[in-house]
Amino acid sequence: MPDIVLTRIDNRLIHGQVATQWCGVVGANLLLVANDKVATDEFRQGLMNMAAPAYAQTRFFTIEKTINIIHKASASQHIAIICENPQDVLKLVEGGVPIKKVNIGNMHMAEGKRQVATSVAVDDADVAAFKKMQDMGVELEIKRVPDTPAESIDKLFK
Repeated sequence: MPDIVLTRIDNRLIHGQVATQWCGVVGANLLLVANDKVATDEFRQGLMNMAAPAYAQTRFFTIEKTINIIHKASASQHIAIICENPQDVLKLVEGGVPIKKVNIGNMHMAEGKRQVATSVAVDDADVAAFKKMQDMGVELEIKRVPDTPAESIDKLFK
């Protein structure tokens, strides 16, 4: 069973907050970006590698590769999975990745989305993915940084 210490939705993926705050708090030593586009984008990978803490390794896998390989993780790997959106996390859960809790950190405002929390904007597809995860027993938490209180997830479903 892989040691998944954090699953976070953040459309910025690896950046300062993830690198400096979340990794230290949860004890992650492997940052796994599960994203089909980034898996083939060496430029973005390079930028994210610069933001990652020196003590953590990075991996950039497609959703499918993550599903296929996560169960081969070493016991010494404390994994933070970072996804861009709830649909990708839902695919991981449906694919058998043992995700128990999802930290919803940052989902930018865009056309067709509505702001529901400090740093979270959703559309109907996002809400449907969150609802399905919740129905599958996955705990949801809206929390931008570790030292702030979680916001109510009820905001997601209004």
